[in-house]
Amino acid sequence: MSHSCDTAPVPVRRATPEDAEEVLRLRQVMIDSVFAADGSTDWHAESLTTVRRRLADADGEFVAFVIDHPRRPGTLAALVAGTVEYRIGRAGNPHGKLGHVFSVATDPDQRRHGYARACMEALLDWFREQGVPSIDLNASAEAEPLYASLGFVRKPDPSMRLNF
Repeated sequence: MSHSCDTAPVPVRRATPEDAEEVLRLRQVMIDSVFAADGSTDWHAESLTTVRRRLADADGEFVAFVIDHPRRPGTLAALVAGTVEYRIGRAGNPHGKLGHVFSVATDPDQRRHGYARACMEALLDWFREQGVPSIDLNASAEAEPLYASLGFVRKPDPSMRLNF
């Protein structure tokens, strides 16, 4: 599938199990840019099997869309991942489907080419095909204009978290 950006069509494709290491690399790019983490990649080896299995499940609730790096074969330039989660239904969402976007990342040397937008558009199309009526994401200040241009709006967030 291709989506257009400012210059030419951008070749977006669904990630495959063979992309798992690059998916983890770009997830780390996102983590490091948003959370100013220590850059530790020790967890990648443990996560790799799970990511490969999830990418292999074409009918699963997890999907990633990617763009190959134009100058580095075997490397990804951009990544967007998302999941469909289930909540007990309610008015406006009787089937309880909720989309969640995460790991939106572009290789630092490939930014400002429309890659994140093209991947997001592919992911939003996938969510529509899944019958998902609403999608949540956490936006960095830098990425908020992109999401706003796609129709996302800030919401009051009463979220809480417990870590074990």
